[in-house]
Amino acid sequence: MEKNNIILIGMPGVGKSTVGVVVAKILGYRFVDSDLVIQETEHRLLHEIIAQEGIDGFIEIENQVNAALEAERSVIATGGSVVYGKEAMEHLRSIGTVVYLKLEYEELLKRLGDLKHRGVVMRDGQTLSDLYRERSVLYEKYAHITVEEIGKSIEETIQAVIQALG
Repeated sequence: MEKNNIILIGMPGVGKSTVGVVVAKILGYRFVDSDLVIQETEHRLLHEIIAQEGIDGFIEIENQVNAALEAERSVIATGGSVVYGKEAMEHLRSIGTVVYLKLEYEELLKRLGDLKHRGVVMRDGQTLSDLYRERSVLYEKYAHITVEEIGKSIEETIQAVIQALG
């Protein structure tokens, strides 16, 4: 498998799917939403998996599905919690360029609606701020490229991703 994919990581609400679809269209790539792949594999919605398996069970399923993902010339939008899966992230880094769509916390707060409905993986008592701090370190660790979204429209973010990829 060639290393010719683009993998988008980042917090829920940063626009991984929106940006990913357009980047794929511009480059003539396929678009893959790894959350949809998880749902298809499991025959359940994300929030059902979390409710039935618990957070740790969901993270393990997410790790397995992403670690087994096979793609060529694809833009892959991952779920925000994918960075908890070491095997998944090693695999994704080996098949493409990992791009972290980074948005400041205050802007993220404005974009996010009902977190439970979005299938955001949060432990009891954990705040969005806690989650942001915990995951930001992992996004930075695994990213080949970081694209700052602050002050950018979706169109400007898309252009920044394409420029960063060279």
